[in-house]
Amino acid sequence: MIFFMSGKPILGILLGDAAGVGPEIIVKLAASRFYDEYCRPVVIGDVRVFERGARICGLEIPVQVVNKVEEADWTKGMPVLDQRDVDPEQVPFANISIESGRACLNMLKTAIELYQAGRIDGFCFAPLNKQAMIQAGCPFESEHHYMAHLFGHTDPFGEINVLGDLWTTRTTSHIPISKVSESLTVDTIMRAIRLANVSLKNSGIEKPRLALAALNPHCGEGGKCGREEIDVIAPAIEKAREMGIDADGPFPSDILFIKAFNGEFDGVVTMYHDQGQIALKLKGFDQGITIAGGLPAPIVTCAHGTAYDIAGKGVVKTSAFENAVKMAAKMAAHLKGC
Repeated sequence: MIFFMSGKPILGILLGDAAGVGPEIIVKLAASRFYDEYCRPVVIGDVRVFERGARICGLEIPVQVVNKVEEADWTKGMPVLDQRDVDPEQVPFANISIESGRACLNMLKTAIELYQAGRIDGFCFAPLNKQAMIQAGCPFESEHHYMAHLFGHTDPFGEINVLGDLWTTRTTSHIPISKVSESLTVDTIMRAIRLANVSLKNSGIEKPRLALAALNPHCGEGGKCGREEIDVIAPAIEKAREMGIDADGPFPSDILFIKAFNGEFDGVVTMYHDQGQIALKLKGFDQGITIAGGLPAPIVTCAHGTAYDIAGKGVVKTSAFENAVKMAAKMAAHLKGC
């Protein structure tokens, strides 16, 4: 029998891309009873995909198919809110498919509607495939923009990558390096600062300590090696301080993460995608998570992708998704005042 304390948050657990490793991760954690300690899980996706994951991993997991969250009885097995929208026979492993992309969009929409209706307290999604979702008709560049659209959210939002106690936000994200400098303004940097600050507060940190990365080598060498630090980054830091945000820098990025990993800061604001991602993934590739920062709900996923190269082999590690569930449960408890 599986028993859950009634005070634990109800979390949606989304299967993710059917052709990737997500279903295998989720069934492994169900079999190990990992979820018991942190939440009351409700799997969202097609039950056939869940069952294929269990077969791949050689696991037998009691399943309770439910039509609504209120039917979930965790003493009867893992509740699965069956979406009935993707036949795994039509979605071979390691192949991008419209069917799976459409199912991922449906999962996210379902989870957001459940959160808005007060039926779940947050959710974790297994790795998605952006290309599959775009092929399925998603007009947005990422799942974060899609979710913000569904929430009707206009405040700063975006990916926040977390490793251990260190959070990172990006001023620019999925754009060419050649476009980074022209995209840096006081307003765009402030957007990233505000996102970092409010997201850390939502996790329970009352006064987040933020550090900003420089763009240029040696922090621009006083303007001899670029002026972005002088013209836009430093003014953004000053503006943040005037708003009561504890922001510091800019720091050369080649030393900033040494300070950050030593505990001097709670969050780092980077200027472009790989500036933070290289540091985090080098330090803990199998541990990192991504938070949907700025959105109303606790939404977390593992930082790695669908791992098509090992999908269907039952060998995927679960540690990053474990951290995602822990973080979502922590954020849900904080938002509920528990």
